[in-house]
Amino acid sequence: QVRLQASGPGSVKPSQTLSLTCTVSGGSITTNYYYWTWFRLSPGKGLEWMGAIAYEGTKYYSPFLQNRTSISRYTTKNQFSLQLSSVTPEDTAVYYCAGGLNGSSNVPDDYQYWGQGTQVAVPS
Repeated sequence: QVRLQASGPGSVKPSQTLSLTCTVSGGSITTNYYYWTWFRLSPGKGLEWMGAIAYEGTKYYSPFLQNRTSISRYTTKNQFSLQLSSVTPEDTAVYYCAGGLNGSSNVPDDYQYWGQGTQVAVPS
């Protein structure tokens, strides 16, 4: 069974870069046709898709965040990561990593495997 575990700092100062890591177990991030993604859930907002990285390394970003977002992978550690630069209090959210076989979708239901989410606060 594929499991995902997101980890990162609980708080990031404004203007700094948020860095999160998702560790995948029970399957390889390079397995054909799997896509690995990041969503976030902010107070008062729905689940927002941030971007994805494919099994072969192609990256996809939300047009609303692409100028600040970078997704990478570390195949030897079976991990992928998210970096969000120039954070503001509006970036306060629970960040989720997920994986699935339905391409680089921005629809949460298209991902079969989810991490538990990690809370990140950006104080004002």
